[in-house]
Formats: sequence, C-alpha cells, structure tokens
Amino acid sequence: MLSTTYCPASIVVNCYGRAVRIDVAVIGGGIVGLASARELALREPALRLVVLEREAAVARHQSGHNSGVIHAGVYYAPGSLKARLCTAGARRMYDYCEQNAISVRRAGKLLVATTAAELPRLDALEERARRNGVVGLRRLGPEAMREIEPHVTGVAALHSPATGIVDYAEVCRRLVAELAELGHEVRTGCEITGVARRRDGLRLTHRDGAVEARYALFCAGAWSDRLAIKAGASADPRIVPFRGAYVHVRPERRSLVRGLIYPVPDPQLPFLGVHLSRHIDGSLSIGPTALLSGALTPGGVLRVRPRDLGRTLAWPGTARMAWRFRRAAAVELRHAVSRRALLDSAARYVPELRLDDLTDATAGVRAQALTRSGRLVDDFSFSLTERALHVRNAPSPAATSALAIGAHVVDELSARFDLRR
Repeated sequence: MLSTTYCPASIVVNCYGRAVRIDVAVIGGGIVGLASARELALREPALRLVVLEREAAVARHQSGHNSGVIHAGVYYAPGSLKARLCTAGARRMYDYCEQNAISVRRAGKLLVATTAAELPRLDALEERARRNGVVGLRRLGPEAMREIEPHVTGVAALHSPATGIVDYAEVCRRLVAELAELGHEVRTGCEITGVARRRDGLRLTHRDGAVEARYALFCAGAWSDRLAIKAGASADPRIVPFRGAYVHVRPERRSLVRGLIYPVPDPQLPFLGVHLSRHIDGSLSIGPTALLSGALTPGGVLRVRPRDLGRTLAWPGTARMAWRFRRAAAVELRHAVSRRALLDSAARYVPELRLDDLTDATAGVRAQALTRSGRLVDDFSFSLTERALHVRNAPSPAATSALAIGAHVVDELSARFDLRR
C-alpha cells in the first residue's frame, strides 16, 4: 500500500530540499484536507500541490477516531452549510467508496423517543429532516421499530435507511493514493510552526524547515485557530477540545443491535447523545461521551497538556459555555468516569444491555469552535486571510461531508484568488 512521505530533519528550505515553488499548500492530512486537495487536483491539474500533515501518518485525529457514520442530514438547520454539504457529501461518499472498493454499508439509523415527553422533539426533528431532503425517512411506532431492531424499546422513532457506516481512515488512505496517482505528495511530520506573508506568497515554517507556496488552504482541525491567528485572522472563534470515549460490546452480544440506534437529541446541546453504533468491521460501540478535554490529543480522562488546558481556560467563552451547560457537563462527567452511567443511557432504548457486556474503550478528541461570547459554533465556518482560506469549524458531520466540503472550499479559493497565476 502506498504510504506518505516523511519530512527529513536535514531539510532547511522546504520539504523537497530545494527551492521548489508550490502553487497551493494544504495544511492538514485529515479527511477534509485530503478531500479538498483531491478536488483541487482534479479541477486544476496544472497546479503543483502538497499536503502537509503534522503527525507521522494521516487520519491520526478526528478522521481516525470517530463512529464511522455516514450521516443522512437529519439534524442540521435547513439551509445551513451542514445541511447542504452533509446531504451532498453523503451521496459523494457512497459513490466514492463504491468506485474505489472501500467497504461501506447503508446500515440504517433509528432515532428513538423513549417517553412521550420526547415526542415534540421527535416531531421537530422529522420536519427538519424532511426539509433537508433526507431520503427514505419514516416515522415508526413500537412494533415497526422492533421489525428493524428487535431489541429496541421506545414509544416512537424515525428510521433513516440512508444512514451508513464506513472506515474513514481507509477513505483517507485511498485519497492519499489518489493524490499520488495525480502527481501530488502528502508530507507527514511537517507540523506548521509559523506563517509569514511574502510579496507573492506564504512561507510556511515547520519543525524541519519551510515550504513556500503561492496560496494555502488550512484544514488543521484542533490547531485551526492557532494557524489562522498566525496568518493574520481573528482569534474568534477559539477551538476547544472535547474528549469523546466509546466502550465496546463483547462479540457474543453484538446481535443486540443491527445498525445504528440514537436518542432524540436535545436541541440546546451541540452533541447527539449516547448512541449504539455497529461499525463496518462488525463491532458494536456505546458512546460517545462529550467532556471538555485537557489536551488536543487523545488520551485518558485525566490527560492534561498544560499549554492546551491553559489556552482553553483563558478564553472568555469557556467559562460562559461551562455555566450555560453546567447540568449537561455534570451528566457528561458521570458518563466519562462511570461505565454504569454510560450503559444506563444506552439501556433506555436497549434494556437488555448489561454491564458485563462491555469490554475495551477507545477515545478521540473533537475540535469545536467556541466564540468569545460562549456560543458553540453550530455550522461549518471558514475565514480568509491574505492568500489563504481557513476551515475554522468542521465537527461532525465533516467526515460525511468531506468531499462536498472539498468542492465548497475549492469554489471559494477559485472565487477569491487567481490560482493559475
């Protein structure tokens, strides 16, 4: 299998060891950066591109630590970028996987109301999903729900048969290979530490040297705000990290769930709640938690990097957000420290689950933009600086939407800059 290329420590001019002129540098080897680079390479084959990734391999962060769901567009505000790019991106993702022999399955999702008090929220979600054009959506009663998921309990549900599952890390590996086929490189080990404007371009300093490019596209995830500020953008919004942990169900109990079972989300909260997810490898997980993290990189609940935590706590919006969501934070803390609490949340709609059904746990970190006023940015967001476009907020459903986000950012780059000159 084709792999990425590591930047050797001896490089002092750029990753190539000579003063090569790069047309566009894409910073970030997650699925959004790779999909955007592919889109640009297909549209502008004469341009010389390079993708610069800080880690030793692509998809080391959110792209490789998620539930692997291809979302159908149920949740998002009609007309928002999330709504438009999710539905378009899901179609593109299915096509891309099928064309490239990547395992993908339309597993279907049940969104379950467990009590009558949740029915108004289920009604609102159904209306939103229909406005977003979600394919095949159905409202179900208890008996019809159990035809799809025999072990589920609830008073009503929405069924989204177009929701699917895939391994996004595998999609990233295929995007790397395709970029190589198109004559472009993905360079790993290139953490960007400085951004300097030049008369006709940008100098991107990394820990082993520098790259000079006429234009840049920053898709840096948890580091997006830091690099945007270095390039001259506003500090608002700030990225705050949330740790999301999943626990897995032992193999002999995976038959309790056929596809995906989700709760009816609280519209006041930015996350979808604890859900049950079958994965493309056949495994079953419960989660995620959503606890403010002390570090930008995955680790245990108590993992702290003082610089990361200090930066989060110093942002005025953090205290305002914490106060606003204090009750939800208490619930998330219980989920993070107690498997019993996490299990109880999932057992509301699959009551046969038991504590001894749980095995190992995995965790990732979600980068979420937070304004100075304490508002969690709900939509995808972007900003511009001289000769650069920055993806400032790309949480879920960014993986689903990645190929459509790529088209969107290339449209923006082409509209703002003369890439051919």
